[in-house]
Amino acid sequence: MIKSLKIIGWLLFASVILVVALWKTLPQWLPKVAAHWLPAGSQLILAHTPVWRDGALHVDGLRFLAKTCPLVDLGDTRLSYKEGRWGIQTKTLAMDTECLSQLTSDDPESTSQNLADWQRRLSSLDLHIDNLSVTPWQQYGGALSFTTAKAGQVIDYQGDKLRFNATLDNQQQLHLQQFVLAIPGSVQPLRLSGTLSIPLSLDALPTRGQLAGEFTTPYMEQPLLVALHWQQQQGELTLTERGGDKALITLPWQVAARHIQINQGVWQWPYAQQPLSGGVNLTVQDWSEGFDQAVITARINVITSGQNGKGNAVLTLGPGHLSLIDSDLRFQISGQANLSNLILNGTLPGILSGSVLNPTLLLSPGALLRAYGDITPELRLNDARWPLAGVRMTAAGINGRLQAIVNARDRYWGNVKLHLDGSAQNFLPDSGIWQWRYWGKGDLPPLAARWDIAGKGRWQDSLIHLDQLSTGFDQIKYGMVNVFSPRLTLTEPLMWQRNGEQAAFNGNMQLTAKRVALSDGGYLPATVMNLRLKGTNPDDFQFQGDLAAQQIGPIPLRGRWDGERLRGEAWWPKQSLQVFQPLLSPNLGIKLRDGEFYAQAAFSAAREQGFTAGGHWVVKQGGMWLKDGEMSGLDFVMSYRLKDHQWQLGAKEPVTLRIAALTNLFEMQNITADLQGTYPYTEKKPLTLSNVGMDILDGHLSLSALRLPQHDAAVLKLKQVDLSALFTVLKPKQFAMSGKVDGELPLFLNDPQWLVRDGWIANAGLLTLRLEKDLADSIGESNVATGAVIDWLRYLEISHSYAKVSLNNLGELTLQSKIHGVNTQKNAKRAIVLNYTHQENVFQLWRSLRFGDNLQEWLEQTLSMPTAPVAAASDSDDKVATK
Repeated sequence: MIKSLKIIGWLLFASVILVVALWKTLPQWLPKVAAHWLPAGSQLILAHTPVWRDGALHVDGLRFLAKTCPLVDLGDTRLSYKEGRWGIQTKTLAMDTECLSQLTSDDPESTSQNLADWQRRLSSLDLHIDNLSVTPWQQYGGALSFTTAKAGQVIDYQGDKLRFNATLDNQQQLHLQQFVLAIPGSVQPLRLSGTLSIPLSLDALPTRGQLAGEFTTPYMEQPLLVALHWQQQQGELTLTERGGDKALITLPWQVAARHIQINQGVWQWPYAQQPLSGGVNLTVQDWSEGFDQAVITARINVITSGQNGKGNAVLTLGPGHLSLIDSDLRFQISGQANLSNLILNGTLPGILSGSVLNPTLLLSPGALLRAYGDITPELRLNDARWPLAGVRMTAAGINGRLQAIVNARDRYWGNVKLHLDGSAQNFLPDSGIWQWRYWGKGDLPPLAARWDIAGKGRWQDSLIHLDQLSTGFDQIKYGMVNVFSPRLTLTEPLMWQRNGEQAAFNGNMQLTAKRVALSDGGYLPATVMNLRLKGTNPDDFQFQGDLAAQQIGPIPLRGRWDGERLRGEAWWPKQSLQVFQPLLSPNLGIKLRDGEFYAQAAFSAAREQGFTAGGHWVVKQGGMWLKDGEMSGLDFVMSYRLKDHQWQLGAKEPVTLRIAALTNLFEMQNITADLQGTYPYTEKKPLTLSNVGMDILDGHLSLSALRLPQHDAAVLKLKQVDLSALFTVLKPKQFAMSGKVDGELPLFLNDPQWLVRDGWIANAGLLTLRLEKDLADSIGESNVATGAVIDWLRYLEISHSYAKVSLNNLGELTLQSKIHGVNTQKNAKRAIVLNYTHQENVFQLWRSLRFGDNLQEWLEQTLSMPTAPVAAASDSDDKVATK
């Protein structure tokens, strides 16, 4: 007896040891045992030994792998049994649907297809999952509760974007009390409710039922009403706007033992810019053999209407099948879509494969999409082609070769021809990588230019990296400027980081030009501009740089681009005036000698506005050689604004010109002139020249304000002009004059007849006239009668002289003068009156200025004629009259 008890004791002890050992090694042997009931290639992993605590079994780290892919990951789970009810509570349950493709097709199926059997098995169960997450729909995660009772089963799901509550009673009636689904782009969610009759056999469809709900969309003011009803083997699904009289979608369907059909389904969408409509036909064969074995055939079309008529595009599917593991469904989109002004056409054949939850679309050879038409009233797309053969699309992104060929014309910017060729790997905007190169050409009518472009770059995740860029023009003509062969290149890669928190846009570039020619004949030599860009995106960045043209500059630049307008500033540092010699036209005959120049400018450019600029130029103590003289002491200050090819000179203060000395035909000192207004000038925007004056010929010359267009005469005034200085410059051989004169010459620039009208010149003191001896002798010898008169004119002291001057716009000058004087060498008391009229075309200006030759001709021709001798006045008058 004692021996038997010992044996039993040892057996009990060994059993306890065995149970403990089995329990401790549960993570090692349980997955191997469970493998006999799991699909081939899958495995169960238990990371930790279960623990009994607080009357429940706690399991943590339970994972189910489909091959090496984690299909289910179960967090901390509590399993209990109390008062005949099982309780399962887990903190997290994560499921990755992409792993379903790793399961083999011979997965074991449930042995029972009877709903009543399942209800009896789950008659006493309380299941709660704090956080259920299913990939790729993690955003719809939430808490799940499942409770069974004698009256039926209750399921409740509460998430941020998905909520529902339903009850399945013992009469197999499913009552959906609430179903709320958040729809992307909609403020209000989709709401459904209704009742379904669930058949006992789980492989059969509900025999009857109806569901109703509504949801809102930003495309319509009223909510959309959803209605689904069926009886036995046929039913209908409709979607209608609340208050609408016609359904947006109507899908009549029928179910048979081997197929499901939607025949003559119709849809319409009247809320787009143009109404859209179409039909739907769908057949699902062998659906009863399982979802994976069902064969799908479908045809869906859309009818569009634009300015070019109606278009019809068709999507055909199948025959093929969709599967949670391995789908195989051919598709093709073909036809034409006529948008309001744009036409899209093409053929896109392909194959859908992989899991229907995460499908792969592979476009077959021949896939091509084309477009043409008016994108905007200004921009016309002549032709755009996207060859898409071999492109593969998944949820992860686009893979394959991406090409585009675009030919367009903008009414303002001109023609554009661009080519793009690249390769993508799992690319989506800001995800994956897309490498590309591009090239193209076009013209730019606003600048009378032709351009070309080439480069390469990549888009990797949120970083766009432009590695190479070279674009240039044959020339740029704008206003008074012609730029030859400008070209823009990158000196450092241009990078755009699109990540919102780290947004950045940076790069360095260089703009070069062989020559910048000005309309007056001047030019800028070979020019180089360096720019550094820094900002957040291509529509918001600042730039800094400098501009240099051989000895000119460097000129610092800075500014910004806001997506619509380019703004900037430039500073021209103080430089010797001589470096600007190329800017002056050779026709001017000016050679810069000394002086300093500096300037500042601000500019702005936009499509509608064009180019505008403003600033000031300053020249200090300038000196230069002229064709027939020199200039020194030049001070010039000009503020300006340039807009629409119009210069506003002296925006706040007049443009000022001050010249200390100018030597040309005459010596001129203290030259002043002010200019203010618009050029080219108009009636509403005149140009005014004022404060014009200079010291000349030991006197002063000034001009009253001259307004352009001119309304009143501008009076040119002469004050104390010394004739001796004038005759010293002109050097006439026939006669000489001395003394000073005053005068006023009214100037007209737009009078239909006159340039100068009723001007006058008069003496400002005693004048003297001396005839050259040989002239006087030759006249006296040729005509004895006039010899006596010439003797009186050999030396004449003029006490009063007055000349009336007029000049018409044909250049005809009329000078009428009257002179009163005496010849003190013959008789100081005998007065002489000389009337003189002169007419000449001043287009022969030099000869007109040297009027001594004309006077000689007149005297010789007039006084040599055989006329009556000049009558002497009576002794009481004491004067001689001559005409």
